[in-house]
Amino acid sequence: MASDENESGMGPEEVATFLATDTVAIDDETNELVIIDQTRLPNDLVIERLRTREEAWRAIKRLEVRGAPAIGVSAAIAFYLDARAALAGEATGEKGLPLAATTSWDALSRRMDETHAYLDSSRPTAVNLSWALRRMHDLALSRHEAGDDPAAVVEALREEAHAIRDEDVRTCRAIGENGLELVHDGDGLITHCNAGRLATVRYGTATAPMYVGQERGYTFHVTCDETRPLLQGARLTAFELMASDIDAQVECDGMSSSLMRTGAVQAAFVGCDRVAANGDVANKIGTSMLALACARHHVPLYVCAPTSTIDMSCPTGADIPIEQRAAEEVTQMWYTKRMAPAGVGVYNPAFDVTDADLVTAIVTERGVARPPYGDSLARIMAERG
Repeated sequence: MASDENESGMGPEEVATFLATDTVAIDDETNELVIIDQTRLPNDLVIERLRTREEAWRAIKRLEVRGAPAIGVSAAIAFYLDARAALAGEATGEKGLPLAATTSWDALSRRMDETHAYLDSSRPTAVNLSWALRRMHDLALSRHEAGDDPAAVVEALREEAHAIRDEDVRTCRAIGENGLELVHDGDGLITHCNAGRLATVRYGTATAPMYVGQERGYTFHVTCDETRPLLQGARLTAFELMASDIDAQVECDGMSSSLMRTGAVQAAFVGCDRVAANGDVANKIGTSMLALACARHHVPLYVCAPTSTIDMSCPTGADIPIEQRAAEEVTQMWYTKRMAPAGVGVYNPAFDVTDADLVTAIVTERGVARPPYGDSLARIMAERG
């Protein structure tokens, strides 16, 4: 970075540690889920080590770990760790009381049913959460049906949790390769929220073309929407891009149209939490406004989506559940005093839906889908199997 201390106050040693640390990891020696606490960025680098399903649930709910892919990986690891703890007699029940070791398949199966439902309740919109949990649970059932005893099932879950995590790295790298073909060296890019390395294990989705391009000598000037009310663009995307020496600036969400009018933006890259079968996309609130500005100024909008976020069982964006969050995030979270009158009503959806006709292309690890999305997404998902 340009100075010995970046503007967040984080020193060069902490920045170096951040760059060397994956957003989500599993420690097999201590049997812990390891995450970067994103609520503490950009001022402090805090590594959280989580052992129980309750700790994992809280971390997801409180956005300590966030971003659809990172949530999915975290849930898969937490599912395995809980099954391991149950088998070893280290799990806890209500009020933190210890439970007896789960040695029979019936007892382990009941525990996994509970854990699946519990973790799946942490956040409703990101389909990766339910996808990862279903994948882990289905694997356990299939291994039992194949004759594995509970210990072998739990070992298979450990291997699957690692596989899901490793797949996320490969997937994001491939999205970066595919997305890079859509831009040119020197382009001005814009992104919304954080679909960067902090939303995945590495690389990110919307930022993956930027990182892969940097490796190949490309230079980009990236504008990060601030992303009210939780400021993921200002706090997270701008921080990680600066830490990686990618030229970045921050703007308030409502400034994108003004910026595009100057000709400074050649493409927009955003992530997503769920893609419907018709190509409608649910992403962080404000994405649809960015899409409208892109359409007005003829700037292509590229949605970067692992195929795990494509939900072919969801016909349109109208069928995607949208999480509603606390009013305090809008009225007082970042202020020393309230910035809205007490008692005022607050509308605070976590996500909005961008209609498919505003999306230029959907970049996946298996290629770039273009309209009509009903056909192109179905083809990609059929190839994925």
